[in-house]
Amino acid sequence: MRIFGSKLKEAFLSVFPVVLIVLIMSLTPVTDISVTEIILFCVSSLFLIIGITLFNIGAELAMTPMGEHVGSGLTKTKKISVLLSVVFVMGLLITVAEPDLTVLATQVSTVINPTTLIVSVGVGVGLFLFIGISKIVFHKDLSSLLMFFYMALFALVAYLVTSGKFEFFPLSFDSGGVTTGPITVPFIMALGVGVAGAVGGRNASDNSFGLVALCSIGPILAVIILSLLSNGDLSYVLPDYSAEASLGANLFSTIFSVASEVLISLGLIVAFFIVLQIFVLKLPRKKIKQMAIGILYTYIGLVLFLVAVNVGFMPIGFKLGQEIAGAGNELLIIFGFVIGAVVVLAEPAVQVLNLQVEKITGGTVSRKSMLIALSIGVGVSIGLSMIRIIYGFSLLYYVVPGYLISLGLSLFVPKIYTAIAFDSGGVASGPLTSSFILPLAIGACSVIAGESMVLELAFGIVAMVAMTPLITIQVLGFRAVISSKLKEKIEMRRIISAEDEQIIDFME
Repeated sequence: MRIFGSKLKEAFLSVFPVVLIVLIMSLTPVTDISVTEIILFCVSSLFLIIGITLFNIGAELAMTPMGEHVGSGLTKTKKISVLLSVVFVMGLLITVAEPDLTVLATQVSTVINPTTLIVSVGVGVGLFLFIGISKIVFHKDLSSLLMFFYMALFALVAYLVTSGKFEFFPLSFDSGGVTTGPITVPFIMALGVGVAGAVGGRNASDNSFGLVALCSIGPILAVIILSLLSNGDLSYVLPDYSAEASLGANLFSTIFSVASEVLISLGLIVAFFIVLQIFVLKLPRKKIKQMAIGILYTYIGLVLFLVAVNVGFMPIGFKLGQEIAGAGNELLIIFGFVIGAVVVLAEPAVQVLNLQVEKITGGTVSRKSMLIALSIGVGVSIGLSMIRIIYGFSLLYYVVPGYLISLGLSLFVPKIYTAIAFDSGGVASGPLTSSFILPLAIGACSVIAGESMVLELAFGIVAMVAMTPLITIQVLGFRAVISSKLKEKIEMRRIISAEDEQIIDFME
Protein backbone atom coordinates (compact mmCIF):
# COMPACT_ATOMS: atom_id res chain seq x y z
CA MET A 1 0.00 0.00 0.00
CA ARG A 2 2.92 2.32 0.75
CA ILE A 3 4.33 1.64 -2.74
CA PHE A 4 0.95 2.39 -4.33
CA GLY A 5 0.71 5.71 -2.46
CA SER A 6 4.22 6.71 -3.50
CA LYS A 7 3.61 5.84 -7.17
CA LEU A 8 0.22 7.59 -7.11
CA LYS A 9 1.87 10.77 -5.84
CA GLU A 10 4.52 10.59 -8.58
CA ALA A 11 1.85 10.09 -11.24
CA PHE A 12 -0.25 12.99 -9.94
CA LEU A 13 2.73 15.36 -9.93
CA SER A 14 3.56 14.26 -13.50
CA VAL A 15 0.09 14.76 -14.98
CA PHE A 16 -1.07 17.79 -12.97
CA PRO A 17 1.02 20.41 -14.89
CA VAL A 18 -0.49 19.27 -18.23
CA VAL A 19 -4.03 19.40 -16.82
CA LEU A 20 -3.43 22.81 -15.23
CA ILE A 21 -2.11 24.32 -18.49
CA VAL A 22 -5.07 22.99 -20.49
CA LEU A 23 -7.59 24.23 -17.90
CA ILE A 24 -5.96 27.69 -17.82
CA MET A 25 -6.09 27.87 -21.63
CA SER A 26 -9.77 26.84 -21.57
CA LEU A 27 -10.57 29.90 -19.41
CA THR A 28 -8.89 32.37 -21.77
CA PRO A 29 -10.58 34.05 -24.76
CA VAL A 30 -8.07 32.29 -27.02
CA THR A 31 -9.94 28.96 -26.89
CA ASP A 32 -13.60 27.94 -27.02
CA ILE A 33 -13.60 24.56 -25.29
CA SER A 34 -17.04 23.23 -24.28
CA VAL A 35 -18.04 22.03 -20.81
CA THR A 36 -18.42 18.49 -22.18
CA GLU A 37 -14.85 18.54 -23.47
CA ILE A 38 -13.50 19.84 -20.15
CA ILE A 39 -15.37 17.19 -18.14
CA LEU A 40 -14.18 14.47 -20.51
CA PHE A 41 -10.62 15.74 -20.25
CA CYS A 42 -10.71 15.90 -16.42
CA VAL A 43 -12.16 12.40 -16.07
CA SER A 44 -9.57 11.12 -18.55
CA SER A 45 -6.86 12.78 -16.47
CA LEU A 46 -7.94 10.84 -13.38
CA PHE A 47 -7.81 7.59 -15.32
CA LEU A 48 -4.44 8.63 -16.71
CA ILE A 49 -3.02 9.11 -13.19
CA ILE A 50 -4.31 5.72 -12.03
CA GLY A 51 -3.04 4.10 -15.23
CA ILE A 52 0.49 5.50 -14.82
CA THR A 53 0.51 4.40 -11.16
CA LEU A 54 -0.45 0.80 -11.96
CA PHE A 55 1.89 0.66 -14.95
CA ASN A 56 4.90 1.80 -12.90
CA ILE A 57 4.17 -0.79 -10.21
CA GLY A 58 3.74 -3.48 -12.86
CA ALA A 59 6.94 -2.53 -14.64
CA GLU A 60 8.92 -2.93 -11.41
CA LEU A 61 7.25 -6.24 -10.49
CA ALA A 62 7.16 -7.88 -13.91
CA MET A 63 8.49 -6.26 -17.06
CA THR A 64 11.93 -5.24 -15.77
CA PRO A 65 12.70 -8.52 -13.91
CA MET A 66 11.35 -10.50 -16.87
CA GLY A 67 13.68 -8.77 -19.32
CA GLU A 68 16.68 -9.19 -17.02
CA HIS A 69 16.03 -12.92 -16.52
CA VAL A 70 15.52 -13.49 -20.25
CA GLY A 71 18.74 -11.66 -21.11
CA SER A 72 20.90 -13.30 -18.44
CA GLY A 73 19.31 -16.75 -18.81
CA LEU A 74 19.83 -16.96 -22.57
CA THR A 75 23.36 -15.55 -22.31
CA LYS A 76 24.39 -18.06 -19.67
CA THR A 77 23.49 -20.95 -22.01
CA LYS A 78 26.50 -19.75 -24.09
CA LYS A 79 24.53 -20.47 -27.26
CA ILE A 80 24.95 -17.13 -28.97
CA SER A 81 23.10 -18.20 -32.14
CA VAL A 82 20.04 -19.17 -30.07
CA LEU A 83 20.20 -15.90 -28.13
CA LEU A 84 20.38 -13.76 -31.26
CA SER A 85 17.67 -15.72 -33.11
CA VAL A 86 15.25 -15.47 -30.21
CA VAL A 87 16.05 -11.76 -29.82
CA PHE A 88 15.16 -11.09 -33.48
CA VAL A 89 11.82 -12.88 -33.24
CA MET A 90 11.04 -11.17 -29.93
CA GLY A 91 11.82 -7.74 -31.38
CA LEU A 92 9.49 -8.43 -34.32
CA LEU A 93 6.60 -9.71 -32.19
CA ILE A 94 6.58 -7.04 -29.51
CA THR A 95 6.82 -4.29 -32.12
CA VAL A 96 3.96 -5.67 -34.21
CA ALA A 97 1.85 -5.61 -31.03
CA GLU A 98 2.97 -2.13 -29.82
CA PRO A 99 -0.16 0.07 -29.38
CA ASP A 100 1.70 3.31 -30.26
CA LEU A 101 2.64 1.94 -33.67
CA THR A 102 -0.95 0.85 -34.35
CA VAL A 103 -2.19 4.37 -33.53
CA LEU A 104 0.28 5.91 -36.00
CA ALA A 105 -0.46 3.31 -38.69
CA THR A 106 -4.22 3.93 -38.58
CA GLN A 107 -3.66 7.70 -38.89
CA VAL A 108 -1.77 7.24 -42.16
CA SER A 109 -3.83 4.35 -43.59
CA THR A 110 -4.61 6.38 -46.73
CA VAL A 111 -0.88 6.63 -47.46
CA ILE A 112 0.50 3.20 -46.49
CA ASN A 113 -1.35 -0.03 -45.74
CA PRO A 114 -1.32 -0.35 -41.91
CA THR A 115 -0.39 -4.05 -41.88
CA THR A 116 2.47 -3.50 -44.32
CA LEU A 117 3.77 -0.57 -42.25
CA ILE A 118 3.55 -2.46 -38.92
CA VAL A 119 5.25 -5.62 -40.21
CA SER A 120 8.01 -3.64 -41.96
CA VAL A 121 8.72 -1.67 -38.79
CA GLY A 122 8.66 -4.91 -36.76
CA VAL A 123 11.32 -6.44 -38.99
CA GLY A 124 13.41 -3.27 -38.61
CA VAL A 125 13.23 -3.41 -34.81
CA GLY A 126 13.97 -7.15 -34.74
CA LEU A 127 17.05 -6.68 -36.91
CA PHE A 128 18.44 -3.81 -34.82
CA LEU A 129 17.68 -5.56 -31.53
CA PHE A 130 19.76 -8.41 -32.96
CA ILE A 131 22.55 -5.90 -33.69
CA GLY A 132 22.19 -4.31 -30.24
CA ILE A 133 22.52 -7.61 -28.36
CA SER A 134 25.49 -8.51 -30.58
CA LYS A 135 27.08 -5.19 -29.53
CA ILE A 136 26.75 -6.17 -25.87
CA VAL A 137 27.98 -9.74 -26.34
CA PHE A 138 31.01 -8.77 -28.43
CA HIS A 139 31.74 -5.49 -26.52
CA LYS A 140 31.41 -3.21 -29.54
CA ASP A 141 31.36 0.58 -29.24
CA LEU A 142 27.88 2.14 -29.39
CA SER A 143 29.08 5.50 -30.75
CA SER A 144 30.73 3.84 -33.76
CA LEU A 145 27.60 1.84 -34.54
CA LEU A 146 25.37 4.90 -34.24
CA MET A 147 27.74 6.90 -36.45
CA PHE A 148 27.74 4.19 -39.14
CA PHE A 149 23.99 3.56 -39.22
CA TYR A 150 23.01 7.22 -39.17
CA MET A 151 25.38 7.94 -42.04
CA ALA A 152 23.76 5.08 -43.97
CA LEU A 153 20.36 6.46 -42.99
CA PHE A 154 21.07 9.94 -44.33
CA ALA A 155 22.46 8.46 -47.53
CA LEU A 156 19.07 6.79 -48.03
CA VAL A 157 17.32 10.06 -47.17
CA ALA A 158 19.31 11.82 -49.89
CA TYR A 159 18.15 9.19 -52.37
CA LEU A 160 14.58 9.57 -51.08
CA VAL A 161 14.69 13.31 -51.84
CA THR A 162 15.93 12.74 -55.40
CA SER A 163 13.27 10.06 -56.00
CA GLY A 164 10.44 12.53 -55.37
CA LYS A 165 8.93 10.66 -52.39
CA PHE A 166 9.99 13.08 -49.69
CA GLU A 167 6.48 13.08 -48.16
CA PHE A 168 7.41 9.80 -46.47
CA PHE A 169 10.42 11.29 -44.73
CA PRO A 170 8.64 12.76 -41.64
CA LEU A 171 6.58 9.57 -41.31
CA SER A 172 9.69 7.39 -41.36
CA PHE A 173 11.31 9.29 -38.49
CA ASP A 174 8.02 9.30 -36.55
CA SER A 175 7.92 5.49 -36.91
CA GLY A 176 11.28 5.29 -35.17
CA GLY A 177 9.89 7.29 -32.25
CA VAL A 178 6.62 5.42 -31.67
CA THR A 179 8.06 1.90 -31.74
CA THR A 180 9.82 2.39 -28.41
CA GLY A 181 6.58 2.52 -26.44
CA PRO A 182 5.48 1.75 -22.87
CA ILE A 183 5.52 -2.03 -23.33
CA THR A 184 8.75 -2.49 -25.26
CA VAL A 185 10.98 -0.02 -23.39
CA PRO A 186 11.00 -1.68 -19.93
CA PHE A 187 11.51 -5.10 -21.50
CA ILE A 188 14.22 -4.09 -23.97
CA MET A 189 16.17 -2.04 -21.42
CA ALA A 190 16.03 -4.83 -18.85
CA LEU A 191 17.04 -7.32 -21.54
CA GLY A 192 20.18 -5.26 -22.14
CA VAL A 193 20.92 -5.12 -18.39
CA GLY A 194 20.50 -8.90 -18.13
CA VAL A 195 22.77 -9.70 -21.09
CA ALA A 196 25.41 -7.16 -20.02
CA GLY A 197 25.40 -8.54 -16.47
CA ALA A 198 25.84 -12.11 -17.71
CA VAL A 199 28.60 -11.16 -20.17
CA GLY A 200 30.39 -9.05 -17.54
CA GLY A 201 33.43 -6.92 -18.22
CA ARG A 202 34.70 -3.62 -16.84
CA ASN A 203 32.05 -1.54 -18.61
CA ALA A 204 29.04 -3.80 -18.04
CA SER A 205 26.86 -0.87 -16.86
CA ASP A 206 27.74 1.32 -19.84
CA ASN A 207 27.28 -1.63 -22.19
CA SER A 208 23.72 -2.27 -20.98
CA PHE A 209 22.39 0.97 -22.48
CA GLY A 210 21.89 1.66 -26.19
CA LEU A 211 19.35 -1.00 -27.19
CA VAL A 212 16.47 1.47 -27.40
CA ALA A 213 18.70 3.83 -29.42
CA LEU A 214 19.56 1.16 -31.97
CA CYS A 215 15.99 -0.15 -32.13
CA SER A 216 14.81 3.35 -33.09
CA ILE A 217 16.98 3.29 -36.25
CA GLY A 218 15.49 0.09 -37.68
CA PRO A 219 11.96 1.45 -38.26
CA ILE A 220 13.28 4.60 -39.96
CA LEU A 221 15.32 2.58 -42.43
CA ALA A 222 12.43 0.13 -42.94
CA VAL A 223 9.87 2.84 -43.77
CA ILE A 224 12.28 4.68 -46.09
CA ILE A 225 12.95 1.44 -48.00
CA LEU A 226 9.20 0.70 -48.02
CA SER A 227 8.46 4.17 -49.39
CA LEU A 228 11.01 3.75 -52.20
CA LEU A 229 9.26 0.53 -53.24
CA SER A 230 5.70 1.87 -53.01
CA ASN A 231 3.57 3.53 -55.68
CA GLY A 232 0.50 4.46 -53.61
CA ASP A 233 -1.54 7.64 -53.34
CA LEU A 234 0.00 10.15 -50.95
CA SER A 235 -3.21 12.11 -50.22
CA TYR A 236 -3.80 12.49 -46.49
CA VAL A 237 -7.31 12.45 -44.98
CA LEU A 238 -7.81 14.29 -41.68
CA PRO A 239 -9.26 11.96 -38.98
CA ASP A 240 -12.27 12.94 -36.84
CA TYR A 241 -10.81 14.30 -33.59
CA SER A 242 -14.05 15.73 -32.17
CA ALA A 243 -15.04 14.90 -28.58
CA GLU A 244 -18.41 13.63 -29.83
CA ALA A 245 -16.56 10.95 -31.81
CA SER A 246 -15.11 9.61 -28.55
CA LEU A 247 -18.46 9.28 -26.77
CA GLY A 248 -21.40 6.90 -27.15
CA ALA A 249 -20.83 3.62 -28.96
CA ASN A 250 -17.36 4.75 -30.01
CA LEU A 251 -16.28 4.88 -26.36
CA PHE A 252 -16.95 1.17 -25.89
CA SER A 253 -15.30 0.31 -29.19
CA THR A 254 -12.23 2.34 -28.15
CA ILE A 255 -12.03 0.56 -24.78
CA PHE A 256 -12.42 -2.85 -26.44
CA SER A 257 -9.86 -2.01 -29.14
CA VAL A 258 -7.26 -0.74 -26.65
CA ALA A 259 -7.85 -3.68 -24.28
CA SER A 260 -7.39 -6.13 -27.17
CA GLU A 261 -4.22 -4.46 -28.44
CA VAL A 262 -2.61 -4.39 -24.98
CA LEU A 263 -3.66 -8.01 -24.37
CA ILE A 264 -1.95 -9.05 -27.60
CA SER A 265 1.15 -7.00 -26.72
CA LEU A 266 1.55 -8.49 -23.27
CA GLY A 267 0.34 -11.91 -24.40
CA LEU A 268 3.14 -12.25 -26.94
CA ILE A 269 5.77 -11.27 -24.38
CA VAL A 270 4.29 -13.57 -21.70
CA ALA A 271 4.02 -16.51 -24.13
CA PHE A 272 7.65 -15.99 -25.13
CA PHE A 273 8.68 -15.86 -21.47
CA ILE A 274 6.72 -19.03 -20.58
CA VAL A 275 8.56 -21.01 -23.27
CA LEU A 276 11.90 -19.77 -21.94
CA GLN A 277 10.83 -20.48 -18.36
CA ILE A 278 10.03 -24.10 -19.23
CA PHE A 279 13.16 -24.83 -21.26
CA VAL A 280 15.85 -22.42 -20.00
CA LEU A 281 15.14 -20.19 -17.00
CA LYS A 282 13.26 -22.43 -14.53
CA LEU A 283 12.73 -19.64 -12.02
CA PRO A 284 11.16 -20.41 -8.62
CA ARG A 285 7.37 -20.38 -8.31
CA LYS A 286 7.43 -17.41 -5.93
CA LYS A 287 9.19 -15.25 -8.56
CA ILE A 288 6.72 -16.33 -11.26
CA LYS A 289 3.77 -15.45 -9.01
CA GLN A 290 5.22 -11.97 -8.40
CA MET A 291 5.65 -11.44 -12.14
CA ALA A 292 2.08 -12.60 -12.82
CA ILE A 293 0.75 -9.96 -10.41
CA GLY A 294 2.99 -7.37 -12.05
CA ILE A 295 1.69 -8.28 -15.52
CA LEU A 296 -1.88 -7.81 -14.31
CA TYR A 297 -0.99 -4.35 -12.93
CA THR A 298 0.77 -3.49 -16.20
CA TYR A 299 -2.21 -4.58 -18.29
CA ILE A 300 -4.82 -2.63 -16.31
CA GLY A 301 -2.54 0.42 -16.11
CA LEU A 302 -1.85 0.51 -19.84
CA VAL A 303 -5.51 0.06 -20.77
CA LEU A 304 -6.53 2.93 -18.49
CA PHE A 305 -3.66 5.08 -19.77
CA LEU A 306 -4.32 4.54 -23.48
CA VAL A 307 -8.11 4.86 -23.21
CA ALA A 308 -7.70 8.14 -21.29
CA VAL A 309 -5.27 9.48 -23.87
CA ASN A 310 -7.39 8.46 -26.87
CA VAL A 311 -10.74 9.57 -25.45
CA GLY A 312 -9.85 12.74 -23.53
CA PHE A 313 -6.49 13.99 -24.73
CA MET A 314 -6.63 13.63 -28.54
CA PRO A 315 -9.76 15.82 -29.02
CA ILE A 316 -8.40 18.51 -26.68
CA GLY A 317 -4.96 18.41 -28.33
CA PHE A 318 -6.44 18.84 -31.83
CA LYS A 319 -8.80 21.64 -30.80
CA LEU A 320 -6.08 23.52 -28.88
CA GLY A 321 -3.84 23.31 -31.94
CA GLN A 322 -6.53 24.77 -34.19
CA GLU A 323 -7.58 27.59 -31.88
CA ILE A 324 -4.13 28.65 -30.68
CA ALA A 325 -2.89 28.67 -34.30
CA GLY A 326 -5.74 31.05 -35.12
CA ALA A 327 -4.78 33.32 -32.21
CA GLY A 328 -1.22 34.04 -33.36
CA ASN A 329 2.10 32.46 -34.28
CA GLU A 330 4.00 33.67 -31.19
CA LEU A 331 1.44 32.15 -28.81
CA LEU A 332 1.58 28.84 -30.70
CA ILE A 333 5.38 28.64 -30.34
CA ILE A 334 5.33 29.55 -26.63
CA PHE A 335 2.51 27.10 -25.92
CA GLY A 336 4.34 24.38 -27.85
CA PHE A 337 7.45 24.83 -25.71
CA VAL A 338 5.56 24.87 -22.40
CA ILE A 339 3.31 21.90 -23.14
CA GLY A 340 6.26 19.90 -24.51
CA ALA A 341 8.27 20.53 -21.36
CA VAL A 342 5.53 19.14 -19.11
CA VAL A 343 4.04 16.37 -21.29
CA VAL A 344 7.23 14.32 -21.13
CA LEU A 345 6.81 14.09 -17.34
CA ALA A 346 3.63 12.05 -17.83
CA GLU A 347 5.16 9.43 -20.15
CA PRO A 348 5.19 6.07 -18.29
CA ALA A 349 8.35 4.76 -19.96
CA VAL A 350 10.25 7.91 -18.93
CA GLN A 351 9.75 6.97 -15.28
CA VAL A 352 11.13 3.47 -15.97
CA LEU A 353 14.14 4.90 -17.82
CA ASN A 354 14.95 7.37 -15.03
CA LEU A 355 14.80 4.70 -12.33
CA GLN A 356 17.05 2.36 -14.28
CA VAL A 357 19.54 5.13 -15.12
CA GLU A 358 19.81 6.19 -11.47
CA LYS A 359 20.22 2.56 -10.41
CA ILE A 360 22.80 1.60 -13.05
CA THR A 361 24.89 4.76 -12.62
CA GLY A 362 24.80 4.54 -8.82
CA GLY A 363 23.17 7.97 -8.56
CA THR A 364 25.77 9.72 -10.76
CA VAL A 365 22.94 10.58 -13.17
CA SER A 366 20.03 11.49 -10.90
CA ARG A 367 16.35 11.26 -11.79
CA LYS A 368 16.00 15.01 -11.25
CA SER A 369 18.75 15.95 -13.70
CA MET A 370 17.37 13.47 -16.24
CA LEU A 371 13.85 14.92 -15.97
CA ILE A 372 15.10 18.52 -16.32
CA ALA A 373 17.20 17.62 -19.38
CA LEU A 374 14.33 15.71 -20.99
CA SER A 375 11.79 18.46 -20.27
CA ILE A 376 13.98 21.17 -21.80
CA GLY A 377 14.77 18.99 -24.80
CA VAL A 378 11.16 18.06 -25.54
CA GLY A 379 9.95 21.63 -24.94
CA VAL A 380 12.46 22.97 -27.45
CA SER A 381 11.54 20.28 -29.97
CA ILE A 382 7.81 21.15 -29.88
CA GLY A 383 8.56 24.87 -30.13
CA LEU A 384 10.81 24.28 -33.16
CA SER A 385 8.15 22.05 -34.74
CA MET A 386 5.59 24.85 -34.46
CA ILE A 387 8.04 27.22 -36.17
CA ARG A 388 8.38 24.67 -38.99
CA ILE A 389 4.60 24.46 -39.39
CA ILE A 390 4.32 28.27 -39.48
CA TYR A 391 7.05 28.82 -42.09
CA GLY A 392 6.55 25.56 -44.00
CA PHE A 393 10.13 24.34 -44.40
CA SER A 394 11.51 20.80 -44.53
CA LEU A 395 12.18 18.59 -41.52
CA LEU A 396 15.67 18.05 -42.96
CA TYR A 397 16.72 21.53 -41.75
CA TYR A 398 16.32 20.26 -38.18
CA VAL A 399 17.17 16.59 -38.43
CA VAL A 400 20.49 16.78 -40.31
CA PRO A 401 22.24 19.37 -38.07
CA GLY A 402 20.54 17.89 -34.98
CA TYR A 403 21.94 14.41 -35.53
CA LEU A 404 25.34 15.77 -36.61
CA ILE A 405 25.57 17.65 -33.30
CA SER A 406 24.41 14.55 -31.39
CA LEU A 407 26.94 12.29 -33.07
CA GLY A 408 29.67 14.91 -32.69
CA LEU A 409 29.01 15.20 -28.95
CA SER A 410 29.31 11.42 -28.64
CA LEU A 411 33.02 11.76 -29.42
CA PHE A 412 33.64 13.98 -26.38
CA VAL A 413 31.35 12.74 -23.59
CA PRO A 414 31.56 9.53 -21.53
CA LYS A 415 29.99 6.59 -23.36
CA ILE A 416 27.38 6.14 -20.64
CA TYR A 417 25.90 9.57 -21.43
CA THR A 418 25.74 8.84 -25.16
CA ALA A 419 23.93 5.55 -24.55
CA ILE A 420 21.49 7.14 -22.08
CA ALA A 421 20.87 10.10 -24.42
CA PHE A 422 20.00 7.98 -27.46
CA ASP A 423 17.83 5.70 -25.31
CA SER A 424 16.05 8.75 -23.89
CA GLY A 425 15.18 9.97 -27.39
CA GLY A 426 13.16 6.82 -28.06
CA VAL A 427 11.58 6.80 -24.62
CA ALA A 428 10.50 10.47 -24.61
CA SER A 429 8.34 9.96 -27.71
CA GLY A 430 5.68 7.83 -26.01
CA PRO A 431 1.86 7.56 -26.10
CA LEU A 432 1.18 11.16 -25.08
CA THR A 433 3.37 12.40 -27.93
CA SER A 434 1.44 10.44 -30.57
CA SER A 435 -1.98 10.99 -28.97
CA PHE A 436 -1.75 14.60 -27.69
CA ILE A 437 1.23 16.42 -29.23
CA LEU A 438 0.72 15.01 -32.76
CA PRO A 439 -3.01 15.98 -32.83
CA LEU A 440 -1.96 19.41 -31.51
CA ALA A 441 0.41 19.79 -34.47
CA ILE A 442 -2.17 18.43 -36.93
CA GLY A 443 -4.76 20.91 -35.66
CA ALA A 444 -2.33 23.83 -35.97
CA CYS A 445 -1.18 22.73 -39.42
CA SER A 446 -4.74 22.32 -40.72
CA VAL A 447 -5.38 26.00 -39.89
CA ILE A 448 -2.01 27.46 -40.97
CA ALA A 449 -1.04 25.38 -44.02
CA GLY A 450 -4.15 23.36 -44.85
CA GLU A 451 -5.00 19.66 -44.72
CA SER A 452 -2.91 18.87 -47.81
CA MET A 453 0.31 19.81 -45.99
CA VAL A 454 -0.35 17.84 -42.79
CA LEU A 455 1.64 14.77 -43.86
CA GLU A 456 4.71 16.87 -44.68
CA LEU A 457 4.60 19.51 -41.91
CA ALA A 458 2.66 18.16 -38.90
CA PHE A 459 4.19 14.70 -39.03
CA GLY A 460 7.80 14.71 -37.95
CA ILE A 461 6.98 16.18 -34.54
CA VAL A 462 7.49 12.76 -32.92
CA ALA A 463 10.90 12.64 -34.60
CA MET A 464 11.75 16.03 -33.11
CA VAL A 465 10.74 14.86 -29.64
CA ALA A 466 13.00 11.85 -30.09
CA MET A 467 15.95 13.91 -31.33
CA THR A 468 16.41 16.85 -28.95
CA PRO A 469 17.07 14.77 -25.78
CA LEU A 470 20.08 13.34 -27.62
CA ILE A 471 21.65 16.79 -27.47
CA THR A 472 20.45 17.95 -24.04
CA ILE A 473 21.53 14.84 -22.13
CA GLN A 474 24.91 14.69 -23.86
CA VAL A 475 25.37 18.37 -22.99
CA LEU A 476 24.69 17.24 -19.42
CA GLY A 477 27.52 14.72 -19.83
CA PHE A 478 29.79 17.33 -21.41
CA ARG A 479 29.17 19.62 -18.45
CA ALA A 480 30.07 16.78 -16.08
CA VAL A 481 33.36 16.22 -17.96
CA ILE A 482 34.25 19.94 -17.87
CA SER A 483 33.31 20.16 -14.20
CA SER A 484 35.52 17.16 -13.38
CA LYS A 485 38.50 18.67 -15.24
CA LEU A 486 38.04 22.02 -13.51
CA LYS A 487 38.05 20.33 -10.10
CA GLU A 488 41.26 18.50 -11.02
CA LYS A 489 42.90 21.80 -12.03
CA ILE A 490 41.81 23.47 -8.79
CA GLU A 491 43.24 20.60 -6.74
CA MET A 492 46.53 20.75 -8.66
CA ARG A 493 46.76 24.53 -8.11
CA ARG A 494 46.25 24.04 -4.39
CA ILE A 495 49.05 21.47 -4.24
CA ILE A 496 51.42 23.62 -6.30
CA SER A 497 50.66 26.82 -4.35
CA ALA A 498 51.07 25.11 -0.96
CA GLU A 499 53.84 26.64 1.14
CA ASP A 500 57.13 24.80 1.22
CA GLU A 501 57.18 24.77 5.02
CA GLN A 502 53.94 22.84 5.13
CA ILE A 503 55.33 20.31 2.71
CA ILE A 504 58.55 19.95 4.76
CA ASP A 505 56.56 19.56 7.98
CA PHE A 506 54.48 16.91 6.33
CA MET A 507 57.60 15.07 5.14
CA GLU A 508 59.08 15.13 8.66
